[in-house]
Amino acid sequence: MKTPRLRSLLLPLGVLPLLAATLAGCPDDPTVVPPIPDASPDVVPIPGKATWHDVTTELPEALLSVSGTSRDDVFVVGADKGKGPRVERFDGTTWKPLATGQHGDLWWVHALPGGPTFMAGASGMVLRYDGQKFERMPTPGLAKQTVFGVFARSATDVYAVGGASGRDGFIWHYDGKAFTEVRLPDTMPRLEKGEIPGLFKVWGEGDDLWVVGGGGTLLHKKGDGPFAVVATNMTETLFTVHGAKGKVYAVGGASNGKALEIDAATLAVRDVSPEGAGLLQGVFATGTRVVATGERGTVYELGPTGKLAAASAQPGAKPQSYHAAWASPDGEVWAVGGEVLSPALAQGAIVHFAERAIPGVNKTTPDGGTDGTVPTPVCPPEVVSIGADKSIARRWDEQILASIRRDLPRPTVHARNLYHLSAAMWDAWAAYDTTADGVFVNERLTAGDIEAARKEAISYAAYRILTRRYQKAAGGPVSVACYDAVMKDLGYDPRDTTDTGATPRALGNRIAKAVIAAGDSDGSNEANDYAELTPYTSPNPPLVVDSAGITMSDPSLWQPLNLSVAATQNGIILPAGVQGYIGGNWGGVTPFAMKRASSTVPWHDPGPAPDFGPAMKPWVIDVLRTSSKLDPKDAETIDTSPGAYGNNSLGANDGKGRPLNPVTGQPYAPSVVKLGDFGRALAEFWADGPKSETPPGHWNVLANGVVDTPTAPKKLFGAGPDLAPLAWDVHMYLALNGALHDAAITAWDVKRRTVRARPIALVRYMAQKGQSSDPQLPSYSADGLPLVPGLVELITKESSAPGQRHEKLSLFVGQIAIKTWRGEPGDRTTELSGVGWVRGVDWMPYQRRNFVTPAFPGFISGHSTFSRAAAETLTQITGSPFFPGGFAEYTCPKDKYLSFEIGPSTEVHLQWASYYDAADQAGQSRIWGGIHIEPDDFVGRRLGALVGTEATAHARKFFDGTAIP
Repeated sequence: MKTPRLRSLLLPLGVLPLLAATLAGCPDDPTVVPPIPDASPDVVPIPGKATWHDVTTELPEALLSVSGTSRDDVFVVGADKGKGPRVERFDGTTWKPLATGQHGDLWWVHALPGGPTFMAGASGMVLRYDGQKFERMPTPGLAKQTVFGVFARSATDVYAVGGASGRDGFIWHYDGKAFTEVRLPDTMPRLEKGEIPGLFKVWGEGDDLWVVGGGGTLLHKKGDGPFAVVATNMTETLFTVHGAKGKVYAVGGASNGKALEIDAATLAVRDVSPEGAGLLQGVFATGTRVVATGERGTVYELGPTGKLAAASAQPGAKPQSYHAAWASPDGEVWAVGGEVLSPALAQGAIVHFAERAIPGVNKTTPDGGTDGTVPTPVCPPEVVSIGADKSIARRWDEQILASIRRDLPRPTVHARNLYHLSAAMWDAWAAYDTTADGVFVNERLTAGDIEAARKEAISYAAYRILTRRYQKAAGGPVSVACYDAVMKDLGYDPRDTTDTGATPRALGNRIAKAVIAAGDSDGSNEANDYAELTPYTSPNPPLVVDSAGITMSDPSLWQPLNLSVAATQNGIILPAGVQGYIGGNWGGVTPFAMKRASSTVPWHDPGPAPDFGPAMKPWVIDVLRTSSKLDPKDAETIDTSPGAYGNNSLGANDGKGRPLNPVTGQPYAPSVVKLGDFGRALAEFWADGPKSETPPGHWNVLANGVVDTPTAPKKLFGAGPDLAPLAWDVHMYLALNGALHDAAITAWDVKRRTVRARPIALVRYMAQKGQSSDPQLPSYSADGLPLVPGLVELITKESSAPGQRHEKLSLFVGQIAIKTWRGEPGDRTTELSGVGWVRGVDWMPYQRRNFVTPAFPGFISGHSTFSRAAAETLTQITGSPFFPGGFAEYTCPKDKYLSFEIGPSTEVHLQWASYYDAADQAGQSRIWGGIHIEPDDFVGRRLGALVGTEATAHARKFFDGTAIP
């Protein structure tokens, strides 16, 4: 129940906060806030019957902004909990949810009388709503940028402001044709380490325009003039700005609320902060009254003393903060907020000050349905049936590939699972053969129908192993539903766990039991979700991707990334965002074929690891040079056909292609595409980020494609009669996946022994140091990047002047600029980032911003090791290094293939003559993707060749029955 003081509330008509977004300088513990101040005796209650009404509370999404054109036309926008941002429109009677067709939090809304309505938010997003449909407006923004404020003078005169993790503020202007970036003043305030603060709100009146942001930033623009800094004599963040009749108010703060009054004519600034107040997040002014809102849902007014003080009436609902407010022309007031001072962005609330009461917003039902229950997992029919027309081994291989795509990208884990599945299927097949030896179970059985017995035994073994390995993985419920559906489709009862006797299902269950038991003690630590047995602690602190620069005590050594993407305006980086080391103990996992003298030596000697020093510079420049080519607007082309590309010697990129197809004797047709399209397609085809099979699975896909080629012979080691489909598949899978498993052990053993840094750390560290080319130039350091004209340059006053190549970096004179891929665009399906000049301390590889770089050291490349091992195995088991017909390709369709941004701009064909060509491209792709340097790739290829040769020779012993004495 409200107190008598609160019941007496009456806020001024037409008042309240056009709130801002979250903090950049919040208290260490945002839940510890000052108490609500007592109502000021200077605030005079307004007579009338209006009161605060709790319209809606505890919505799943925090509500971040409110705007409208009348009391019966109100928009509310907020956070996105996975189904798109919350957008509601009130028509005077009911609330109507609006689907934007976009994803990401919406931080601000501004409705123009007569339309349109503009909304702004995550991933550089600005939306225009015409009353019927939403349009995502093209902006200069990248995915890392959030638009926190939008203000429209008209439909063709719109300003948007924002930043990235509390820094790198920007102003964009829309002139009816396009958004363009507005140059910031050279005298912008600076944050710690010299960063430009984020900008949070923009508002204007007449020909005056105002912008506020971090570090006490207040910018003013008069008419057609440039933005200029207005001194505030404060360092706390200003979140919101609003005003009326020549008086402007800006509010914000940190642990205590701050409020400023600015005279628009003289630019004189006066402190009007309320005493003892918590953070202020919104402000709204009329000609006679000023109201602010903030922490703990408190409302403040500007009283006769000229200072803000707690209002005489307060809303009943007390969320963490009221984040925004708006008043209709006839004086009704709306305030929205929730849990907005942390990245949770939940517990949305709407309160309404008026004489009338209005209905609440419908809360969405849980994902499980109307009763809130979790739906029963269902396997898509097309996944159940995949491989049904192939051998039973192929069908189960397709199921594990589908499970890998659902799971996290853990290449070591998936390589082990592929090997164990393959060995189990081999053992089930071999049990009905008179010669072959089993890997985990070596039995000799007979059956009236050998083909049917093998099918049943393989299915039970595969079902049990896959269920054990993937039931608790990401996507596990769907994976298990798929395994159940396949068993049902085959006519088998998955609940039958009989493992005694000579029946095929008993054999399959025995094999699965043996494989699972072996896995329990193979050093992988499967029981604890493969956690490191001895966790690695880097001497270097985590690299915060969204912050500029880096801290490294030893630049040779790897450091994990902090991938937290700040969901709030304060740029809070959560510990949960720090990568966990994947595969740290994998060097001690039991291999398929390899042997070594002791655990003190690597399985295969990689030679000296790449150390930070002079030799590192050309390798880093090579990465930067490839990144500078990732733009289809660049006219440079490349012939990707096997006639011009590939045919390298082992551990090198010295090939020039082959003049003739070695199988047909005919020349290869040219395949000329833009280099920018080829590099992007290559990087994404082999990438192992979200929704990939990872390299071990990828090589299973390629091997299956070879099997599906009608002209492909199935002669084991290239000799003798063609094998039946099942016989070929189980032989191929054992050798291939045994090699891939050993490749994982080899590579991750070297990674843990050497723990070498990734390019993102090397580039940022060297750029932070400066340039190493000329001691007479600014920013010289022997550890800096070498200057390369057109690629790595110093930012100067001349190079950053208006219209020059470094214009957008004018605030960072003396620092290093790199011409490179700009980063993930705001809308990956329709936008192209292209190449441009960025600060070296902000450099990003060509990857998704939620992936960036794998969670383990760089040396040696897993891709290179996996791929060369697979290529050696396929070469030996097929008896030829060449794909069937001497040619294989993958087509990347125009504008529909890339996932990091739109593209390619034309159809791209990735082509290979040999398995080695494909393996080399896998290694090269990691250079194009910016996540390895040359030694990582070349040494990985050489060790992969050893692994593949050993694994194939070992598999051959099981084939011919000589593995077991």
